[in-house]
Amino acid sequence: MLQVSKLIAQGAGLAPVLVKRAASVELDWDVRQKSRFDATDSLGRQLGVFLPRGTLVRGGDMLLAEDGSMVKVIAAPQLVLRITHCTDHGSPFDLLRAAYHLGNRHVPIELKPDHLKIEPDHVLADMLRAMHLIVREVNEAFEPEGGAYSAGGHAHEHAGTAKPASQPAHVHGPDCNHGHDHAQASQPVAIQIHKHKPHSH
Repeated sequence: MLQVSKLIAQGAGLAPVLVKRAASVELDWDVRQKSRFDATDSLGRQLGVFLPRGTLVRGGDMLLAEDGSMVKVIAAPQLVLRITHCTDHGSPFDLLRAAYHLGNRHVPIELKPDHLKIEPDHVLADMLRAMHLIVREVNEAFEPEGGAYSAGGHAHEHAGTAKPASQPAHVHGPDCNHGHDHAQASQPVAIQIHKHKPHSH
């Protein structure tokens, strides 16, 4: 069995030719949300996957085996519920309400601009239909949202936007006009410049 203990998210930094030549493995969501599993790749090799706990494997990720070979992960089609809004009796906002109620139940959800996907559940399907949403069973890849702080999440900071650790968070108070009074937007700047003038002799 070929051991796999490393994952390259979405093949970041790899040459396209390496990704194209790599073997592949199709995995459904039930397997991809686990950090320990066995699988068989497109070359018939048995893989023993041991990733850091909490790792979510996504379609397009590259698994790096102990022999240096790579295996591309493909999200296997599976039975899911595809949820869309009713154009006759509702609006796209209904999807936002549905996502809210499903999120309260900690249901894994794949979010798309015009639809949602969840794993089959007849109780949830009935609830969604009662909200005038259209629910259909389809066979498609399932890529639900990961937690905002999950190990597999994409955390990044935009250059120049991080606050120094010593700077306290800005709290809006009753006398704070920040961002609310555009007519006075330049006033705080003028006051701050005035404060620093005595130091520029």
